Amino acid sequence: MKYIDEYRNPEIIKKLAEAIKKISSASYTFMEVCGGHTAAIQRFGIPALLPENIRLLSGPGCPVCVTSTDFIDKITKLSLEPGTIIATFGDLIRVPGSELSLDKCRSEGADIRIIFSPLEAVSIASVNPSRKVIFPGIGFETTAPGTAVAIKKAKEKGLRNFKVLSAHKIMPPAMEAIIRDGTRLNGFICPGHVSTIAGSKIFNFIPEKYGLGCVVSGFEPADILQSILMLVKQVNNNLPAVEIEYRRAVKPDGNETALRNMQEVFEICDSWWRGLGIIPASGLRIRKEYRDFDAEEAFTFETSSTDENPLCICGNILRGLATPSECPLFGKVCNNDNPVGACMVSAEGSCNIHLKYHPS
Repeated sequence: MKYIDEYRNPEIIKKLAEAIKKISSASYTFMEVCGGHTAAIQRFGIPALLPENIRLLSGPGCPVCVTSTDFIDKITKLSLEPGTIIATFGDLIRVPGSELSLDKCRSEGADIRIIFSPLEAVSIASVNPSRKVIFPGIGFETTAPGTAVAIKKAKEKGLRNFKVLSAHKIMPPAMEAIIRDGTRLNGFICPGHVSTIAGSKIFNFIPEKYGLGCVVSGFEPADILQSILMLVKQVNNNLPAVEIEYRRAVKPDGNETALRNMQEVFEICDSWWRGLGIIPASGLRIRKEYRDFDAEEAFTFETSSTDENPLCICGNILRGLATPSECPLFGKVCNNDNPVGACMVSAEGSCNIHLKYHPS
């Protein structure tokens, strides 16, 4: 198929759903670890097309959701420093820290600008040489190369006033942590955007070490149903593997240029994930060769994060141990106008998505 409308063709979707039902002879639990997949699954009503013995769980696929409260406290503190500009993606604006969000800081006079590319932050730094421009780098392998290119560009231009506060993470260690945590799964719907950059081979250890199937999926309804069909076949045949459904965008080795930029600027470190705690070798920190652009090196932080609302179960949702509807705050105290937890803030957060498509 070549065109989007083919991936949404009702006849093709109906045939795929029937094919899944025909061969689903056991109970299956699959987890998607991409916020884009979570949104697509609910938007297109995929669960309603599946037999009852197939269960889909949402994992830690939303970068905003897994980012620590401590990180938000750091960036909000920086936003209130005289002479600073925070240039950020829009989905971080409303994420609550211990006391403040960037949105609240902006209402108090902080200079916070929404951008669509890290290179925009470099441009802002270029025209504001007397001010420090800080870009909060969040996201997985998908966005880390863009941040790396921005840092390289700032170095090339000699813009010492450009800084990055990095909370970038990589996906495979989190998937392994989910498995080790005891979440019962038969396979993963692997993230399409991450795989476009990093390649499908980063998931090879999952079938080899844990005997679970992996299928890298696209984002249209036919993509997702085809991926589920492929996973069911793997389970039925007891032949777990890493397969690529999203062949129009993903290759086993990924994007070599993007990976080269990412690896030049960042090095692997331990990182904290909401719901999973500190996962070894799951984060990306700026290498010493680029420390002039590292906000962690440039500023002293004295944050004192308080505990989050104990009734918020965002952590369990990210681990696949609960669904949004099981949270006592969901849709009541916690909603789009008053997000209590990070899973309600981001457009890729499970709670935000479920409230959008299942408001009652």
